[in-house]
Amino acid sequence: MPGLTIGDTVPNLEVETTQGKFKLHDFIGNEWLILFSHPGDFTPVCTTELGKMAQSAEEFHKRGAKLLGLSCDDVESHNKWIKDIEAFTPGCKVNYPIIADPKREIIKHLNMVDPDEKDSSGNQLPSRALHIVGPDKVVKLSFLYPATTGRNIDEVVRVMDSLQKAAKHKVATPVNWKPGDHVVISPSVSNDQAKQMFPDHTTVDLPSKKDYLRFTHV
Repeated sequence: MPGLTIGDTVPNLEVETTQGKFKLHDFIGNEWLILFSHPGDFTPVCTTELGKMAQSAEEFHKRGAKLLGLSCDDVESHNKWIKDIEAFTPGCKVNYPIIADPKREIIKHLNMVDPDEKDSSGNQLPSRALHIVGPDKVVKLSFLYPATTGRNIDEVVRVMDSLQKAAKHKVATPVNWKPGDHVVISPSVSNDQAKQMFPDHTTVDLPSKKDYLRFTHV
């Protein structure tokens, strides 16, 4: 897959935002980052999404994650748009920075270019993309949606929990997992290791007689 994707280090770009200029690595520091792009300011789906992100900011903060938006409009436009976002989503405050990229350069470095959508002047627009970046500055997960489909921010919170649990323990999360559910033990963990690390785990008896489906709580 061309462009920035899972396993790649985020380039240490200097960006101009609604909260000043900074380099991406300095902004991330030792925390996680939710980096999300939008086709444009003053557009309907984006306005609903940024409001929901603002509402969910405390949930991400609890998980040691920062938020950083991106749109190709300039900072002045972003600041005006923020007033609409906060008006549409009562009680929310957009306290996270939004990157300005009027020259359409940053979206290329971050693999956030929509292959089809263009503005009235024929310029490329950002896709509705989202990267979750770890404290090591490496992309851990990416979502890509068409301009017509708004993201499910609750799902972003859920996958943050999954990624952090997998990073802390040698486990993975099965289908439809949510916090509190069983997890599966990573195939890299031998049965002897599993007995030591997860003494209460259970193994599913399968027709293949292979003991790879091992459930536990962590």
